[in-house]
Amino acid sequence: MAQKSIKSIEKKLTKYKPELESKYKIKALSLFGSYVREEQNRKSDIDILVEFHEIPSLLNFIEIENSLSDLLGIKVDLVRRQAIRKELKEIILNEAVTIW
Repeated sequence: MAQKSIKSIEKKLTKYKPELESKYKIKALSLFGSYVREEQNRKSDIDILVEFHEIPSLLNFIEIENSLSDLLGIKVDLVRRQAIRKELKEIILNEAVTIW
């Protein structure tokens, strides 16, 4: 799987913003993790922090994660902003890059 740049990920997520907002009730998306730190490798997934207008069911959450993986062409690890573990919250929020 080819490595993607953070700019190409941002561009694609921004392009599909209307569809993602409408279909999945996504309020905000941010990137964090190895791609933001420019430490990604061929096995890296893309860590996406998400906020919803309406919290999805577990099955819908998995569907959203899979849809984003298909859209970006690489495995996505989707994390609800409100579900960040307390001990990691400050680190994640400090490195997060807001897409929209």
